[in-house]
Amino acid sequence: MRLDDADDVVRAAAGAGDLAALDDVVPQCRACPRLVAWRELVGVEKRAAFRDQTYWARPVPGFGDPRARVLVVGLAPAAHGANRTGRMFTGDRSGDFLFAAMHRTGFASQATSTSRDDGLTLTDLRVTAPVRCAPPANDPTPDERRTCGPFLARELALLRPAVAVVLGAFGWQALLSTLAEQGWAVPRPRPRFAHGAELVLEHAEIGSLTVLGCFHVSQQNTFTGRLTPAMLDAVLVRARALLPPPA
Repeated sequence: MRLDDADDVVRAAAGAGDLAALDDVVPQCRACPRLVAWRELVGVEKRAAFRDQTYWARPVPGFGDPRARVLVVGLAPAAHGANRTGRMFTGDRSGDFLFAAMHRTGFASQATSTSRDDGLTLTDLRVTAPVRCAPPANDPTPDERRTCGPFLARELALLRPAVAVVLGAFGWQALLSTLAEQGWAVPRPRPRFAHGAELVLEHAEIGSLTVLGCFHVSQQNTFTGRLTPAMLDAVLVRARALLPPPA
């Protein structure tokens, strides 16, 4: 199945009966010409350190526990990270920082994430993004985010997480915009991003979702100490504390 425009994305997302089906259909998308051209160019030109590797160079599906109650949301795949490996937050230093924290807080089976076949598993957590293709300058357009929105909406409907941890201000705004377009009761004006921010949202059919803000795991933040391992751990521990008790 090839998805060539926004209508194709809407139909394909709605037709995914479970997360596995959704994850199969996401990589078939070619609805945003600018993103298609960029992700494929990066996959041909490559970074010197990865010149012998075959890049994924397609949209990247979510990854993690199919029954996760915590959803970690970035913005979009990194050009030489997930766009290379085909798995969210895998293959770059940002991902190393994130998965190490997930391991320390009991969500990940190991502290590193290098490839789709490295044996990593997640428990009660899934990682995703509002935009599934690597964008030029890490900056998707509003139209590109809207086109990709049905994938995230279907993911939320199938997963029904209790908590979403959003990494960074761009991801925060993108997630809230997508949620508003998909029927969630997002306040207006929209709450501003802050590290440690908490926001409870409601959807008539899906239920409630607590959104937590966290500085992005970019090297700009982690190398400067703006985001420390302890700060990220605290957000993930808070996410776990917000989970309802097992039935």
